Amino acid sequence: MLTLVFILWFALLLLGFHVGYSLIFVSLFYFFLSGTPQLISFALEQMVEGVNDFILLAVPFFVLTGNLMNGGGITERIFTFAKTLVGHLQGGMAHVNIFASLIFSGMSGSALADAGGLGQLEIKSMRDEGYDDGFAGGVTAASCIIGPLVPPSTSLIIYAVVADQSIERLFIAGFIPGVLTALTLMIMSAFLARRRNYPRGERASLAEIWTSYKRAFCALLTPVIILAGIFSGVFTPTEAAIVAATYSLFIGALVYRELTWKKLFHIILESVKTTGTIFLLVLGVSLFGWIIAREQMPLRVAQAFLAFSENPIILLLSINILLLVLGAIIDALPLLIILVPVLLPTVLAAGVDPVHFGIIVVFNLMIGILTPPMGTALFVVSRVGNIPFHVLTRGVLPFLVPLVITLLLLVFFPQISLFLPGLLR
Repeated sequence: MLTLVFILWFALLLLGFHVGYSLIFVSLFYFFLSGTPQLISFALEQMVEGVNDFILLAVPFFVLTGNLMNGGGITERIFTFAKTLVGHLQGGMAHVNIFASLIFSGMSGSALADAGGLGQLEIKSMRDEGYDDGFAGGVTAASCIIGPLVPPSTSLIIYAVVADQSIERLFIAGFIPGVLTALTLMIMSAFLARRRNYPRGERASLAEIWTSYKRAFCALLTPVIILAGIFSGVFTPTEAAIVAATYSLFIGALVYRELTWKKLFHIILESVKTTGTIFLLVLGVSLFGWIIAREQMPLRVAQAFLAFSENPIILLLSINILLLVLGAIIDALPLLIILVPVLLPTVLAAGVDPVHFGIIVVFNLMIGILTPPMGTALFVVSRVGNIPFHVLTRGVLPFLVPLVITLLLLVFFPQISLFLPGLLR
């Protein structure tokens, strides 16, 4: 019966149904087939319980923070500061793109906020410097996935809730993988820039660097406030999200004076829409997850994987292949919420650290948002940059190479993820 439910779910996704609604529908279909309608009331309690988590309150405020930064002039100042630092390298605008995304990721924690906010500015600047649309769009899409690795990552918050793990350990575990991702993308950018003879920008003087730093100083304080507050114990991740949103509103409205009442209304409306979409998904997955647990699917999956191999490396490689395939056809967030409860018992039985596994899963699924036909980030960049989808797809393909290499490094060398969390003990 569970097989029939999955077939129906995939059919609804192909027909264009929202993931959250489709999960609720197939769950009700399951109860109808099982002949146990009395379980619906209990399952509905489970569904509500799924969103009744204090940590999840951080999600809407980090979404709001990202939108306030995009609308409050913060992203433009970050981009200008990054340009003065690395814009003089060959293919410099690609390096600026990646470096700006690394800074921005420490404020919003969202790939799509990066793609939608910085993306338009980055693509326009690269076009003005003579870069072709494929390369400009490709590096913009690839660099946006740094956001979900570096705190405050909304994906890591969701993983922490689903896997019942420490959000502080997950946040600090994403630092080195995030920086490593930026470095590998910059290496590929330098290689392509040399092969295609892309231009160098002019080296900024110390005075220009200092001026851009002063303009961006208040913006650059945002990740410092968030991370210092969390890791010093001054406030929780949820409280950090509220502080970040308040601070972004303050500097956007009173310091940079770029937030108007009209713009603020649209920012809040967009944040509510995004948050509503996320929480609808969590509701649907909570109900569907109860069915998966009732059918003992995690146990079956664990037995199947462990029968194949109990070696943690082989196990992680197998899971990564599965996630890469599924990530190409299903969006990252529903996969994260559905598959983690199914796969986590398997990797724990093989001795894999759940924090290490969380970083691998989030990184893998972020590669999925760059992979057609789903490719959520590709659609966002295509829209904001006015780039044909097929041109953007060709442009992003070279950047999948360093991302897959980084993923393999995370699998084979767990200390990349676990070194910093180990210092917290």
